[in-house]
Amino acid sequence: MSALPQQKPATYQDLFDLPPHVVGEIVSGTLYTHPRPAPKHARSSSILGGKLTTRFDEGDDGPGGWVILFEPELHLDRNILVPNLAGWRRERMPQLPETAWFELAPDWLCEVLSPATARLDRVQKMPCYHAAGVTHLWLIDPDLQTLEAFEREQNRWALIGSYAGQDSVRVPPFDAVEIALNNLWSLDGA
Repeated sequence: MSALPQQKPATYQDLFDLPPHVVGEIVSGTLYTHPRPAPKHARSSSILGGKLTTRFDEGDDGPGGWVILFEPELHLDRNILVPNLAGWRRERMPQLPETAWFELAPDWLCEVLSPATARLDRVQKMPCYHAAGVTHLWLIDPDLQTLEAFEREQNRWALIGSYAGQDSVRVPPFDAVEIALNNLWSLDGA
């Protein structure tokens, strides 16, 4: 991950000017870039997103009531952020916007950490998500095989649980369904 040196605040056009193999985000006026996700990173995001989409978005074997999306572009204040996964309660977002981005802050976000993004996700983006009113935030680290879950309090993020390895967990706001973490780390679920 790198912050590109610049004289003026980054613009939306700066994101379009990036090469296609690079992900860009604007945080507090600074353009940050990083490569597309590595296989372990993509696997963790895909498995978790699939499980949550099936049960919470589509409502199959789960409660439904959510819209779950992979890598949505969020325009929150002056920040343009792309979390790995985001979810909105349907009562807050009964229909999708007509724009290519979302201005309504999600109710839940998940960032899958990598060596290229962990610092940006923790130090820069978490405060932006808090200021925007996101209620729940999960950080997944496929290298350390951990999931950290946070809940928004008035002035800070409160850690509500840390989970690791082979645990099967129920984590708010999706605690109606058990998630086997081992499926996020490997192809054979071991």
